[in-house]
Amino acid sequence: MEFEFRETLLYVENLSVVYDDVTIIKDLSLIEKNVVRSKYENTGQVIAVVGRSGRGKSTFFKALTGLVHPNSGKILIKDFESSELNAAKPVKEGDIGFVDQKYTLFRHKTVSQTLKFALRKTTLTAQEQDSKIEKYIKDWGLETCKDKYPNELSGGQRQRTAIIEQLFSSDKLIVLDEPFSGLDIGNIEEVKKSFELLSATHDHNTVIFSTHDIELAVELAQSIYVIGYPTVSGKKQTYGSIVAKYDLREMGICWKDKSEEHDKLYKEIALQMMNS
Repeated sequence: MEFEFRETLLYVENLSVVYDDVTIIKDLSLIEKNVVRSKYENTGQVIAVVGRSGRGKSTFFKALTGLVHPNSGKILIKDFESSELNAAKPVKEGDIGFVDQKYTLFRHKTVSQTLKFALRKTTLTAQEQDSKIEKYIKDWGLETCKDKYPNELSGGQRQRTAIIEQLFSSDKLIVLDEPFSGLDIGNIEEVKKSFELLSATHDHNTVIFSTHDIELAVELAQSIYVIGYPTVSGKKQTYGSIVAKYDLREMGICWKDKSEEHDKLYKEIALQMMNS
């Protein structure tokens, strides 16, 4: 499958977060670029973050979305408002969307009202906002519930609304914390559809999600990061960092049906997690 790496969308360098003199994550670095596939109008990026509990995944996500300030290091994202190819800006709260496991929405706003509120800071006219909302509601299969409140929605409908809300307010990058946790098979398929819709909407759309399900990570992601306790000079540390990265595009197994190569990668990641 032919593809090309282009401009950088997310750049993290030597990120460290300390709580009450306890180092949670340290020296965490990654680079994710826009990927363009030949013969495909939009590709989008799907990035999985896996690791054992307590290794710092949630702290990393909070730093990534500007909810906590790192003690050192930097996080840069593409400046989508600039015409320069590699224009970047430091991340601040609201730049990267965040969807938690509960798909938190305004209790007293309908789906349409929630999305309208998410567009309040844009430069779009009222008519342009309405057109954008109508398009997303149609494309994301929410036409029958646009006037419903959160307590009237299914889990999948709430999640899709939450994702669109975050896309509207933060643009192209979105983080989902354990989106598959506790879901039945039907709702897992709904989440997968949301990922497909995000990727097909714009080639800059970048989904970063955490999961304990390595099989789902291998199935859905183009790149997978393992966060664990690194071994430095023969000694295992007690802070989280990236201990391994797997780029399924470069490995030649991305965008393909499940194979022996996928099973081999699954086992390798499981072993990496177990040892870190």
